Amino acid sequence: MDALTIAQLGNPILRQQAETLTPSQYNDYAPFFAELEKIMLEHNGVGIAAPQVSESVRAFIVASRPNPRYPNAPMMAPTLMLNPEITWQSEETEKDWEGCLSIPGMRAKVSRSTHIDVRYHTLDGEVVSTRMEGFIARIFQHELDHLNGIVFLDRADSKDYVTEAEFQKIMAS
Repeated sequence: MDALTIAQLGNPILRQQAETLTPSQYNDYAPFFAELEKIMLEHNGVGIAAPQVSESVRAFIVASRPNPRYPNAPMMAPTLMLNPEITWQSEETEKDWEGCLSIPGMRAKVSRSTHIDVRYHTLDGEVVSTRMEGFIARIFQHELDHLNGIVFLDRADSKDYVTEAEFQKIMAS
């Protein structure tokens, strides 16, 4: 398998609707998912969607953990989610900072539901239904947007855009 590279804003794949995976495809994609996790960890991501490495399928990894990009992130084991969906979301929202491996150097405040119920498939075909909240719910919603051709800047007010350097100043103060 060739080394994966992260598609950058402007690459048309980031604006496509990703294809649903069939259970018979899950194992075929297992080596790709392992590489997807590796590239996410190498770039200090807390999540990554398949379209971000030019594979337009409905799969992403959520992997919250403290790192240089998100020093206050809660710990969570990397979790591969196939054909993920939100089955319920709270009316309560919170506006907070987001960044994206496909849009390096930029951050923006984005409003997201604080609590969501989600359903996804595991690599073994098991269906998981669970509730997520806070930062982990934010990651799920951000990654799900990638599967629908949406990037976080689409959901932010342009007055809330900052460069990574300015974001670091804000976080330090």
